Amino acid sequence: MLSDRDFFVLPPHEGMVDYVAVFGNANPVYIEIGSGKGEFISQYPTLYPDANFLGFEVREKRIRNILKKLDPSRNPNVRLMVELVDEGIRERLPAESVEGVFIQHPDPWPKRRHHRRRLIQPVFLEALAYILKKGGFVQISTDHAEYATWIEREFAQCPLFKPVFSETIQNSPHLENHVVTWFEEEQRRQGYEPQFMFYHKV
Repeated sequence: MLSDRDFFVLPPHEGMVDYVAVFGNANPVYIEIGSGKGEFISQYPTLYPDANFLGFEVREKRIRNILKKLDPSRNPNVRLMVELVDEGIRERLPAESVEGVFIQHPDPWPKRRHHRRRLIQPVFLEALAYILKKGGFVQISTDHAEYATWIEREFAQCPLFKPVFSETIQNSPHLENHVVTWFEEEQRRQGYEPQFMFYHKV
């Protein structure tokens, strides 16, 4: 009998992911980049049993915490990868194979000298476009106002995507079945209002 870790966590650096081999079916695939404490990846997929979800998280401690929230019988359509996500994601996921990408509160790296470490960069957007199907989406949330402006600018300069909406949860008709993460809740408690941005691959 497989342990929960063996069931959910894919072996690292094993080449291109074979979705049918991993999930046992050819259902649509969605990914979450930065699964954090696991609220989204443990809750959202239960609402969509006919889709598969792959969560990326680089920190081993967080993976252990996420596993506490998952159960093979309740989350059969979830898998995890313990990897840093950057433009190299195109070497792990097949071209035009992903329906949608969720990015929850990526590190804003607020100091100017650290901006080069930000996830949202031109080369990364090109990698996302590579793995996304035509019409696929990217949904990003951040509570950092300057980073939100940065994200909007980077996407505006990328001809591979078109904006759909950028708004807060209070005035959004789009964020159906939104899952509040621990980090979002903490930031709201401190008075920050998350911005949600949604883009389609053209």
